[in-house]
Amino acid sequence: MTPNDVFSIVNILALPMWLLMIILPKWKVSRFLIDYKVIPLALAVIYAIYIIQGLLAGGMMDFGTLSSVMELFTTENAVLSGWVHYLAFDLVVGMWMLDQNKKLGIHQLVMIPCLLGTFMFGPLGFLLFMIIKFFKQKSHEISIMASKN
Repeated sequence: MTPNDVFSIVNILALPMWLLMIILPKWKVSRFLIDYKVIPLALAVIYAIYIIQGLLAGGMMDFGTLSSVMELFTTENAVLSGWVHYLAFDLVVGMWMLDQNKKLGIHQLVMIPCLLGTFMFGPLGFLLFMIIKFFKQKSHEISIMASKN
């Protein structure tokens, strides 16, 4: 299988999972895939294969300087590994946000920008979620304090 084939496969694995998380996060199938991290685990196996192949072919990878990291990403397999890494971890973060939201109760329409942001821009979607989570928790604390008075 060529790196282009694998690239297509990992995208086909990730995109439907994001759609389920955004559109049907409480559906039984979605919850199963989220709870057991099925897609990130599949991506992790693909990632492991490429990392092991890279280690066997070229030895240790140097992440010590920007130029050494840039050198690593001059091969198709290394770029593919990096892409699979992003896909897997962004999905895990999105799934974590949905798990957190079970307790928080943030409306799904508010969660959509967080999930889309994580899908498209990783840390920015996570940052948005954490800001919303902070304000949601503060408003909950204020309402508890007000009900005690």
